[in-house]
Amino acid sequence: QLYDLMTMAFKYQVLLCPRPRDILLVTFNHLDAIKDFISDSPGILNQVDETFRQLIETYNCLSDGEFQLIRQTLLIFFQDMHIRVSIFLKDKVQNSNGRFVLPISGPVPWGTEVPGLIRIFNHKGVEVKRAEFTTAGNYVTPQREGSFELYGDRVLKLGTNMYSVTRPVETHMLGSSKTLASQAKENIVPNPLAKEELNFLARLLGGLDIQKPAGGETGFRLNLFMTDEEEEHAAQTRPEELSYKVINIEATQEPGRRAELSRILGELEVAEPRPGSAEKGEDLLALMDGL
Repeated sequence: QLYDLMTMAFKYQVLLCPRPRDILLVTFNHLDAIKDFISDSPGILNQVDETFRQLIETYNCLSDGEFQLIRQTLLIFFQDMHIRVSIFLKDKVQNSNGRFVLPISGPVPWGTEVPGLIRIFNHKGVEVKRAEFTTAGNYVTPQREGSFELYGDRVLKLGTNMYSVTRPVETHMLGSSKTLASQAKENIVPNPLAKEELNFLARLLGGLDIQKPAGGETGFRLNLFMTDEEEEHAAQTRPEELSYKVINIEATQEPGRRAELSRILGELEVAEPRPGSAEKGEDLLALMDGL
């Protein structure tokens, strides 16, 4: 499963590269993440930097056509792999059949123009006519090119941690994309099943005879965390828009409910057999019952 996850994540990164040369930026993002893990080990860090230098020396001089050949070779290797990954399915970048969804909006590759203009040239290379057309996507020009040096801003987010909070696994789907606000609104709506379960717990607690401690807290407190410190930490780090209201369970004493619970407990009680006087001639079954 780990191998399948790695292969599909790498296929996603290669498939969505804005231009073939950006495959090298994806690799640099991978190595940047490795350097963060080993920042406290200078010896290993020097080895990773040496790997950086060899990659720059080997691949920076390649032409765009050679990078396109590398990209096509990688995609041919991955073309029959359509394994569904939960994080990709959740973020709508992968269909239920395992195929990825290409974005129709966002920044265009560095060095290209935003679609919408057709230029017509004559045989001398002079522009003679222009025509405009509308596009279905919302394209923008990238602000700058990613750095291909040992240190620098890669700009491209493909190859970074896809499990981070601001992960770059989001694409814009025409007519079916949901805004973050609508998703947060859906998360705030309480689950009706969970509410019914808490109501059932409240009904059970309502029939119990709870002794109130003298001078302490009264009532029943349900803690879903291992310790109070974990609960306080979770409350502090949770976003405000996703914070749920506290549900107070009032454990009232209702005679009808107590009688019902007493009846159920009475049915569950089994009277222990009393040993009687054993007489000679009793069969084996009677002897076993007596024990």
